[in-house]
Amino acid sequence: MDIQTKLGELQKRTMEHREVLLTEEAAKTALVMPFIQALGYDVFNPSEVIPEYTADVGTKKGEKVDYAICHGGKIRILIECKPSNVALNLNHASQLFRYFSVTDARLAILTNGVVYQFYSDVEATNKMDDKPFFTFSMDALKPTDGRTVEKFTKLSFDIDKIVQEAGLLKLQSMLRKELEKEMAEPSEEFVRMMATRVHEGRVTAQVRENFGKMVVATFSSIIRDKVNERLSTALNATGPSMTDQDEAPPSDPEIVVTTEEEVSGFHIIQAIASKVVKPKRIVMRDAQSYCAILLDDNNRKTIARLHFNGVTKKYVGTFSDKDETRHLIGDLTDIYQLSDQIEKRIKELEGSEKP
Repeated sequence: MDIQTKLGELQKRTMEHREVLLTEEAAKTALVMPFIQALGYDVFNPSEVIPEYTADVGTKKGEKVDYAICHGGKIRILIECKPSNVALNLNHASQLFRYFSVTDARLAILTNGVVYQFYSDVEATNKMDDKPFFTFSMDALKPTDGRTVEKFTKLSFDIDKIVQEAGLLKLQSMLRKELEKEMAEPSEEFVRMMATRVHEGRVTAQVRENFGKMVVATFSSIIRDKVNERLSTALNATGPSMTDQDEAPPSDPEIVVTTEEEVSGFHIIQAIASKVVKPKRIVMRDAQSYCAILLDDNNRKTIARLHFNGVTKKYVGTFSDKDETRHLIGDLTDIYQLSDQIEKRIKELEGSEKP
């Protein structure tokens, strides 16, 4: 069974059981241990997987990291776990930071069983970076996630290649952010570069202004064309072929297409809401301009809205009474940072919010 299939099965397990995994031990047993097994390690073999690994670090005595994974007789991966209902932050990685410099490990994973953050020492050898080089969520698995995770499996493990890949992933992430900035609000340097390639004559201030607007519009057009091309390819692959006599149905501007990102965003909010109400009561209702997340499929009980139709920017709207506040997100996992607002909204809708 390949890693993509294993992750798919683990994703199903996560979605089915995460609402009851409210302790660290529960998340470790039900979610993290199966993930370690999916990587090809025997969780019951203490020469491969050491639970509650202890090492004295300076003045810190007897501190433990949840799991240490051995490969080739040396500790290679450190894993620190938190409850599945806890949004991860850098403060949770304190043991990983300390252990990183006193073991042979150059790879560390911080997880709550749903979100997995991978750290290495890209910036300085033997010093764990402040930011993960790779993050994925069981609520929002992408095909590329499986290909990246495969590099960490027992059969494919090569720490030098992993660290090299970590550096590339980190640079790719930074480059993506810069490109997204240019797509949303192109800089003067970028606009001038594009203008000089296609405009004959002097690039005046008016020319730059006009080209700035055209750059944004062109980026949007390219993305729309790519999306339509992929939809067309998928429809042609799954739908009946049309003969010369067949007529294509007229395009309907009112057709609403629910994207994978919207479905993943819904699952994340459903998981957050499961702390307060039964997950089945959380329903998604898509529209042209936004995707609504409702309580009891009632459009007067809006929990949140996913504004994912933007070319480069995505927002999640949270509610208090009738007022919506939009939060810019860079990644779907950022939705977990809105857990308090989402839970508070559900309690408000349920009539249990105290004045």
